Amino acid sequence: MSEAPSARRSSGELEAQVLVVLWTAKHPLTPQDVQAALGTGLARTTVATILARLHEKGTVERTRAGRAYAYVPTVQDPAGLAARRMRTELERGSDRSTVLARFVSDLSDEDERMLRDLLGDRAGGTSGSPATPGSRVPVDTPDAPLAPEAPQTPQTPACSAGTPEAPSATSATSATSATGATGV
Repeated sequence: MSEAPSARRSSGELEAQVLVVLWTAKHPLTPQDVQAALGTGLARTTVATILARLHEKGTVERTRAGRAYAYVPTVQDPAGLAARRMRTELERGSDRSTVLARFVSDLSDEDERMLRDLLGDRAGGTSGSPATPGSRVPVDTPDAPLAPEAPQTPQTPACSAGTPEAPSATSATSATSATGATGV
């Protein structure tokens, strides 16, 4: 007699579901709280393991709550999670300039314009004036590609670990796609 194969979850699916629970909570949650909120019949030890892995990745912070830990997310939504993953990958590379150049060269025209706008917003005004929200930096040629033809000295004015992410409505589906195969 053969048994039907069990349906395997996609990589990162449980992490995404746990993050959705933490994002919607108004206070830190223990593994038991997360288990109850998930309502999926997962063992508390499984939930505790997922939370411990998220903590190792820096995706959640924990504080003692009696004999257990209580967890809060360090990113506020799937976009923040994706940004953290991108930043982590960039930091792994030994040649940041080449990594950034290759990333930008693969962007669609629309994404390139959006990135150009975001970089302009963060770079500040002209003549060395300080950066102010909404200020623009003049671009020599609006259609010039962002990716340099040869690697140049990296400039990272737009990426900051302390940049706040705006909370947004989330779902387990969007969080699953944000965690991706490697999960962060």
